[in-house]
Amino acid sequence: MPHTIEPAKSGRASCRTCRKPIAKGELRFGEETPNAFNEGEPSFVWHHLECAAKKRPNELKQALDGFSGDVPNKAALEATIAGAAATQKPKVPYAEHAPTGRSKCLSCEKEIAKGDIRVATEREVDTGSFVAKTAGYLHLECASMFIADPDLLEDVKKNSRGLSAEDLAAIEEALAGEG
Repeated sequence: MPHTIEPAKSGRASCRTCRKPIAKGELRFGEETPNAFNEGEPSFVWHHLECAAKKRPNELKQALDGFSGDVPNKAALEATIAGAAATQKPKVPYAEHAPTGRSKCLSCEKEIAKGDIRVATEREVDTGSFVAKTAGYLHLECASMFIADPDLLEDVKKNSRGLSAEDLAAIEEALAGEG
């Protein structure tokens, strides 16, 4: 969904992060969400730029790249974005070393050993009262059979962080021929 940066039209909107008002004329970040009342019209939830830099760094970065106006303290915002983006979970699918030996493969249902490379994908879990989207994990060897996506290798390489060149080579070897 496209996000936006614009001056606040009035002082009535509150930041969804800190809950404080956004002053009239102050630049604000609008995160587009589905409109519950009119299907064709977008709806926005608003954030102070500083708040969005901490809680929505990837979305704000995308909006900043497309914003042509002058942004006060842009260098400080970009530094906050870089710091916050490093602490957030990457987009799925991504690969990582399993931090524990407690996860099970969604495909073969066997344990994924601590330290092994695993591929994270999005799955839906029915909790009884609602359906939640969480990460599910796969053995590297099971990933391409479970996820039928021709762009799996490129997405995993793009979204993964902190992997060595050897890890990336192993991922490419496992996913390239089977996708």
